[in-house]
Amino acid sequence: MGHLHYGDAKPIFIEDRALAHLKVVVATKLRRNESFTLSWRHPEGEPGGRSTIWLHPSIPLRFVFEEPEPTELSAAWVADLANSASSSGGIVLVEEHLESSD
Repeated sequence: MGHLHYGDAKPIFIEDRALAHLKVVVATKLRRNESFTLSWRHPEGEPGGRSTIWLHPSIPLRFVFEEPEPTELSAAWVADLANSASSSGGIVLVEEHLESSD
């Protein structure tokens, strides 16, 4: 389980694979000097509900991964996250849609 450090707030825990995909989209938006929101459902073991934060290029951000090796990225998942990033609702951390091998 990786985590995202944003400003002085306590870490946000996100699975490594999801965090790797999120990192690509967030870095792209911030590199363009764009501000946006990021929303996610609270993980099991935390009080229910969801959270949203406002991401701004001037606020320190750090991605910490439990696994030392980078994960292989799914272009479809990155595209899903990037599409939500460009919407008025901001990035919504959605689950990966796995393609069936039928």
